[in-house]
Amino acid sequence: MNPHLVCIGGEDHALRISFLMELRERGFRVTAVSTGDEALFLRHGIPHRRYEFNRFANGSGKAGTIRTLRRLVRELRPDIVQSFDTKPNLLTPLAVRGEVPVVRTINGLGWTFSSLEARALAMRPAFCGLQWIASFWTAATVFQNRDDQAFFERYRLIPRGSGRLIQGSGIDVNAFAVARRLASPPATMRREFGLESAEIVIFVGRLTRLKGVPTLLEAIPHILSKRPHARFVLVGPRESEGPFAVAKSEIQRFASHVTVLGKRHDVPSLLGMADLFAFPTQYREGVPRVLLEAGLAGLPIVASRMPGCSDVVEDGWNGYLVAPRDARALADRIVDILSDRTLGAAMGQRSASLIRERFALPGIVDQYCDVYKSNLRAKSRGLLAPSTLESGIANRRLDGARQ
Repeated sequence: MNPHLVCIGGEDHALRISFLMELRERGFRVTAVSTGDEALFLRHGIPHRRYEFNRFANGSGKAGTIRTLRRLVRELRPDIVQSFDTKPNLLTPLAVRGEVPVVRTINGLGWTFSSLEARALAMRPAFCGLQWIASFWTAATVFQNRDDQAFFERYRLIPRGSGRLIQGSGIDVNAFAVARRLASPPATMRREFGLESAEIVIFVGRLTRLKGVPTLLEAIPHILSKRPHARFVLVGPRESEGPFAVAKSEIQRFASHVTVLGKRHDVPSLLGMADLFAFPTQYREGVPRVLLEAGLAGLPIVASRMPGCSDVVEDGWNGYLVAPRDARALADRIVDILSDRTLGAAMGQRSASLIRERFALPGIVDQYCDVYKSNLRAKSRGLLAPSTLESGIANRRLDGARQ
């Protein structure tokens, strides 16, 4: 029998197609549910169901989304459900309510725990309360970094022993290598963008304030004062980022030094023409996929000392970690690498070796299969009977009394 796994995520869920295909190779029948483009999944033979959800909305529409997810899960009749992304992780357990095992992956703590805005600070207690409630209908919670796991355990947002650390969703090393081989040579791509003799610093991600793009822009004059041939390539969507988007005028101030490419599907090729990867995020990441891609491309990395980033970058070994929002420190470390190409090359080689060893897709999927199979065995033995909120609260109080 092939267990049916339904995987629920947001608009970037297509980035997990390789993950789902690997699960299919292990004998799972997979169905994707997301707010993204169905065609990308169908192209790989993965059934897909779409639901509507506004990731910028707070409060409105959540009850309707829960009802939609509940209807979809009942129609699809999975043996196990996997969820990714902040809001799907909260809403999926509330929709399923213990009818089948739910495995949630906490891939970062999102805007609420990344922003210093008063609204975000005010929402944190409510976020913790929702996570606590959702945990009663969650069979297992997977964390992508130790910081997030420690946070959930410290504030008892999950039952004791229900957390599991699996670093990232994995990266398909072979597919990445094929994409690089099929790409135009780096010299050709540099000519295409008018960057033939430049020292290229590349950023890949959403062009939002929380991803640290303003910090990178602020660092540009400091970098140019020491490395006048440095140029900066920004890859990722901006218009779709609503209130979090970096203003176009802010980027245009540096138009002669910055190339903005928008959302692209040839990231491995673009990384191949770069000299350094900059990721000055202020966001509480899970394990950023872009860092895995940059590392696999053999690039030295300068990133923020934030959860997730420090799981990929070891300061001084395969790149540097700097404090978030510190443009001067970011500039100094970028200059250090651009000024010493031997150092940069050594760091890049270490990054590539680290990604292959620790984050390759087969090893990550092996760990997920262990989680799924253990929960399916428990389900078959009747050990995952749907729990009620009242019994969960009682058990948690009893657990607290014993400490």
